[in-house]
Amino acid sequence: MGYDVRRVALITGITGQDGSYLAELLLSKDYEVHGLVRRSSSFNTERLDTIYQDPHEIDKRLILHYGDLADAVGLVNLLHEISPDEVYNLGAMSHVKVSFEIPEYTGSATGLGTVRLLEAIRSARADCRFYQASSSEMFGSTPPPQSETTAFHPRSPYGAAKLYGHWVTVNYREAYDMFAVSGILFNHESGRRGETFVTRKITRAVARISAGLQDVLYLGNLDAVRDWGYAPEYVEGMWRMLQADEPSEYVLATGVGTTVREFARVAFEHAGLDWEAHVRLDANYHRPSEVDALIGDASKAERELSWKAATHATELARLMVDHDREQLARELAGSARLDRA
Repeated sequence: MGYDVRRVALITGITGQDGSYLAELLLSKDYEVHGLVRRSSSFNTERLDTIYQDPHEIDKRLILHYGDLADAVGLVNLLHEISPDEVYNLGAMSHVKVSFEIPEYTGSATGLGTVRLLEAIRSARADCRFYQASSSEMFGSTPPPQSETTAFHPRSPYGAAKLYGHWVTVNYREAYDMFAVSGILFNHESGRRGETFVTRKITRAVARISAGLQDVLYLGNLDAVRDWGYAPEYVEGMWRMLQADEPSEYVLATGVGTTVREFARVAFEHAGLDWEAHVRLDANYHRPSEVDALIGDASKAERELSWKAATHATELARLMVDHDREQLARELAGSARLDRA
């Protein structure tokens, strides 16, 4: 793809882990980046602090818009207003365990939100390239390794909603000749991951236990196997999918499975701690239907996109522990300064 003018991209879910990294990547490539932000009474844009631009700047390239994937009319109006070259749909109710508690909302935001956005694109600019954030949770109970040709069997409302979004993306590509791709991403983490997700829950606890602020960490299924990679590498893969000559589906994964137990062990040992002395089991964290093992086969992405994961779970655990220990140290130093003021 060749371009003579600055490209315009829209990111739903821009305030999340992936959205913030993707915004940084696109800005580094001289895009004008628009982000969809849900209106609330509190600000939730801290992941964008390093790239935030004052809206009064003349040549601003990061523009945030209030909106919601549940608002079809608002999406149509926004697409007509900004006429993006690329749309990345990262917005979702993305916590698997929580999806069992709010299944209807999960279906609306994560599943139907995709078709609302596709319809808005079809109405405003059909030649726009569209990326759908699909998920390894769509495979559910299907044994690993899982690839683009593996059968789907989701085991949660979240996985089922993602599967709807995945197939409706394929349908719009085939029915309307849209450049629509689905990235089937396996677990990808970082220091920007939400604090209720198991990896970040572990590494934050390690930081707090090291600082003497916490003693026990409660976890659920320690035997669950996941394919954990590093989020900044995965958003590069998203971008590459939209630069391909033809739209398709791509799995992004490391190809290496790690149990929750092993991730916890590595994280605690990195801080000089014995994980067994601090981790306790709590059945409340088990899902009503568990997914035992997700391990991806990303050979298609390597072959067609020249994409390959470089960071695997053990290195990732250490990176996240370092991040959370440094963050906690800054927070404690800030509190100490306030106490002295």
